[in-house]
Amino acid sequence: MAHRFSTKAKLACEECGLVMSVPELHEGDKASCPRCHHGVVKQIEQPFQRPIAFGIATLVMLALSVSFPFMSFSVQGLNQNITLFHAAQMLQHFENSLLALLLLLTVIVLPGCFIVMVMYLYRQAQLIQQSTVARGNIKTVKRVARFVFHIEPWLMVDVFLIGVLVSLIKIASLADVGLGMSFWAFCIYTGLVVKFVSMVDRTWLWHHIDPLQPLKGVEAGDSHASGNHESCHVCAQLNPPVVASETHKHTQCFRCGSRLHPYNPASSLQRAWALLLTSMVFYIPANLYPMMYTVSLGQTEGSTIMGGVVLLWKLGSYPIAFVIFFASVIIPLAKMMALVWLFIHAKRGNQSSAQQSIQSLKIYRMTEFIGRWSMIDIFVVAILVALVQLQNLMAIFPGPAALSFAAVVVFTMLSAMSFDPRVFWTQHTKARGPLTSTSDIQSNGNNDVLLPFNENKHYE
Repeated sequence: MAHRFSTKAKLACEECGLVMSVPELHEGDKASCPRCHHGVVKQIEQPFQRPIAFGIATLVMLALSVSFPFMSFSVQGLNQNITLFHAAQMLQHFENSLLALLLLLTVIVLPGCFIVMVMYLYRQAQLIQQSTVARGNIKTVKRVARFVFHIEPWLMVDVFLIGVLVSLIKIASLADVGLGMSFWAFCIYTGLVVKFVSMVDRTWLWHHIDPLQPLKGVEAGDSHASGNHESCHVCAQLNPPVVASETHKHTQCFRCGSRLHPYNPASSLQRAWALLLTSMVFYIPANLYPMMYTVSLGQTEGSTIMGGVVLLWKLGSYPIAFVIFFASVIIPLAKMMALVWLFIHAKRGNQSSAQQSIQSLKIYRMTEFIGRWSMIDIFVVAILVALVQLQNLMAIFPGPAALSFAAVVVFTMLSAMSFDPRVFWTQHTKARGPLTSTSDIQSNGNNDVLLPFNENKHYE
């Protein structure tokens, strides 16, 4: 049986605000915004079977990843074995409970919760399509769906694996390092998590839980600047606009019940600036204080981020020195500078051309993508602290900069999430005609359904 995404209702692009009619999609297709090319909705093959199958396999690998020794460290007859939970326990032992919590949440707890809840949603969506779910249960399904997709940006399993590999190369010259069964299970677990997340589409899933409802007066080609709707950031349903004099009305999405966030570029920029400035404040101690301390034969030496890069370079570990320098120095600085540039130019959105708006969106997408990879250095510290604990012979424990650097990463991510990229499209939003119908749909040869630009229609 083929399961298709088909609706007469409209969707608004969450990045440029353009309202569009989504065509009927077949398995393996995906639809993109005709103006900014942001992915709107996709439909994978066997949508009710594959996510559940991959989810079960991922949970099995997660269980194996935490059940056996992860790595071992041996020098001069002294051995140290660790598990994933041991890494968090050692951070807590050195009074870094927040870092321990961050490690557990981003690598084990949140990924596990995300997988379980998404599997539950896909199963319930299948039952809803078969009309075998009670109405009361649908309310529970919606509550889970409202929560689960807030977790997705904080899944850092792949980042942690890169941090583990960096740690291996960093200490391989100091002692013998062994890889336990859980390490190999974790590698498979990481690949399955990445694949699982790539299969999940929020818009498609919400549509099969509760189909999109049309909103009168909203046509394809309208936008957030039209003032005739509010788009729900959780389920993509178009809602009646929030009237300033009637703020008690229409403040929640009538489809999913989430709080609506009216288009308010000034408020969005204020929050984004506040979070970005906070990250800049934490960036100073993150670079001035040691990231970790190394004890060798009773001598204690602190190592800052740049100090660690220089040491690795002198030891001849050029690739690792470059990875640490790029992830811990270049990426945070580049992201903060890019966000500053975006926030400054956001006020000029009504003076930008469509091409300039698309360029700004590309920079914004890049900042969102690279932001979490700065967490590599934090995960390196976590692994080294857990693994290298041979008393006065050799030991590593976290420095005060570790928590500050983690705060830099978290606050820059929150700043990018708080920013509303629709501000770049205040001038280029109202189309001079209807968008396109299903008959206008073309494929780019890669199952990517694009609503194409038409020379007789104006989207910009």
